[in-house]
Amino acid sequence: MSDLRDLYQELILDHNNRPRNKGRIEGADRVAKGHNPLCGDHVTVYVKLKDGVVEDVTFEGSGCAISTASASLMTESLRGKTLEEAKALFAKFHGLVTGEVAENGQGSGLGKLEVFSNVCQYPARVKCATLAWHTIRAALEDKDEPVVTTE
Repeated sequence: MSDLRDLYQELILDHNNRPRNKGRIEGADRVAKGHNPLCGDHVTVYVKLKDGVVEDVTFEGSGCAISTASASLMTESLRGKTLEEAKALFAKFHGLVTGEVAENGQGSGLGKLEVFSNVCQYPARVKCATLAWHTIRAALEDKDEPVVTTE
């Protein structure tokens, strides 16, 4: 089990140190901002849509390793997804990090995102892991209010 945890920790540290898809999309179709008042993490997500599909998604901001790695892995996971698939992925990820998804021995089907499965043991970190996800949901729903993770 410790090997698995080490692997997961390595992936989180890698995405924190070398975040993928970090930057602004000029001419983005959707933009949303999010903030975690408990630790000061903040993120802005940019989405480019084409025919109802997430063609490109990036983020800017600063935060802890969990927050940055979550945003980085989120952008990798959402490219090429329809809006409905993106919303479904948000729900599965949220269920994973809040502990709502019960272990059934078959995995959650979230691939690399399963690296966050232990976050549910640290409630304060759930807000860090979900900040980018709540923010992308607001962007996809074209909401114009900043997102604050308070759950």
